[in-house]
Amino acid sequence: MNNSRLVKLSQHFCPRLIDALRGYDRARFTTDIIAGITVGVIALPLAIAFAIASGAKPEAGIFTAIIAGFIISGLGGSRVQIGGPTGAFIVIVYGIIAQYGYANLLICTIMAGFILVAMGVTRIGSMIKFFPRPLILGFTSGIAVLIIFSQLKDLLGLKTGALPAEFFTKLAVLYHALPSFDAATILLALCSALLIWFYPKTWAQKLPSPIVALTLGTLSVALFHLPVETIGTRFGGIPQGLPDFAIPEFSLAALRHLIAPALTIALLGAIESLLSAAVADGMIDDKHDPNQELIAQGIANIVTPFFGGVPATGAIARTAANVRSGATSPISGMVHSLTLLLIILLAAPLAKNIPLATLSAILLIVAINMGEWESFRTLRKYPASDSAVLLVTFLLTVFFGLTVAVEVGMFIAIFFFIRRITELTHVSLADESPHIEDSEATQARKGVPAGVMIYRVFGALFFGAADKLEAILSKTHTEPDVLILKMHEVISMDASALHTLEHLHGKLRDHNKHLILCGPHTQPYFLMHQAGFFAKIGAENVTANLDDALARAKQLLGSMRKD
Repeated sequence: MNNSRLVKLSQHFCPRLIDALRGYDRARFTTDIIAGITVGVIALPLAIAFAIASGAKPEAGIFTAIIAGFIISGLGGSRVQIGGPTGAFIVIVYGIIAQYGYANLLICTIMAGFILVAMGVTRIGSMIKFFPRPLILGFTSGIAVLIIFSQLKDLLGLKTGALPAEFFTKLAVLYHALPSFDAATILLALCSALLIWFYPKTWAQKLPSPIVALTLGTLSVALFHLPVETIGTRFGGIPQGLPDFAIPEFSLAALRHLIAPALTIALLGAIESLLSAAVADGMIDDKHDPNQELIAQGIANIVTPFFGGVPATGAIARTAANVRSGATSPISGMVHSLTLLLIILLAAPLAKNIPLATLSAILLIVAINMGEWESFRTLRKYPASDSAVLLVTFLLTVFFGLTVAVEVGMFIAIFFFIRRITELTHVSLADESPHIEDSEATQARKGVPAGVMIYRVFGALFFGAADKLEAILSKTHTEPDVLILKMHEVISMDASALHTLEHLHGKLRDHNKHLILCGPHTQPYFLMHQAGFFAKIGAENVTANLDDALARAKQLLGSMRKD
């Protein structure tokens, strides 16, 4: 393959990487190397903690951070995005493993990857912004609460088996296991959490608090032989090296049950990755490509399960740390993955002494920082509709799961949106309008003859507001001989409104009355033209302005009197 074809292929599959490397020099490369190593060190405890909390083995989180992180950085639509396992997926992944098993989680992840690629190819990435913010705040805070409850077992050292995925059942198991708490585990978890929480921010860039807590916790276990559960006692340690390529087992019969969880993974992955990329844009004054980002996320989630990995997406905290460490290109994200690979190749045997209490403390702080708690304190300042969406989504996420929460939350948000748009749509007599051009004096000067009524239509005419057109004639004691609808302020119309307009025209026609449309806007004009409505009412009854409409009304009145 010649160089020109190779360059074109690279620009097609990794345009942001190629673009970021233009003018690349040694100084930027050095900065990216340092940033990548820093984020790789930060990602290590998080990748392990997220995997364990999700019900997977610790190495699954590391493999995901290595493979998915490298692909997302190389092929993504952001210059500084860091990909890998995240806290948002913990609840979903845990539930899928509990209900369908780990093999089917891998199938779900692959399916979600293909969905993400399809979303990127069809350019749906830019549509994610239409998800209302109260919905995102609600399920983000709900996930944070679920993460906190999921860590109580390891934070308190409770003697119980794997926790069930269902919230109320989990609460019951935790409650009955409370007498089995372990004082050493609680003390270690508390010290780790306090260390992370009060860790000086000025030290964080050079030596991240999770790494300090993980190191001190591991040393405490090794030196003082603390009787607490570790990665070694529960999982036997972490393999030294990457796993072999393996095709996950699946059955066609099980695929139909996996569609809903796969859609949930894809949807959450798309939202979180694009939110993370948007945060990065604000930090580096850049603009990411949302569709390219979704394609990269999809490819990463297709590839990673073949190596036993869990779902991956853009990680906001690690991306922010990458930017703060001076990252200038996707090279830093690739170095982050290579750093993790080097760590497990050289230091995997040391991981057996990592205490689960410290990992749970790390996740506890992640969950606390993840929740949008300030939004609940300021609910009074929100419109009632936004508050309802936030609270309902939050409660449903905690009690019934993210899938139900997003579905119901979106339904409520759409309902309130339709009601709001309906309230903004008005149909009123022109001489009752506050606009000067429609005032009674102006209409009088135009010489509106008896038998002619002019209505001003404002807003969007769609199924939620179509009945306002139908109510026109019921507002008057007698039908006008000629009804003029001023439509220059109608910005949009759908088929339901067009059907109502046709019904209004038919009702007038049955009584030998007439309908004139004045100044229809572009979208309504083309809709009515394509549907053949102009042919029904007569092209001469569609005018550009009110003067022409009144002139046409006088002609119709004259012909009616002759008849």
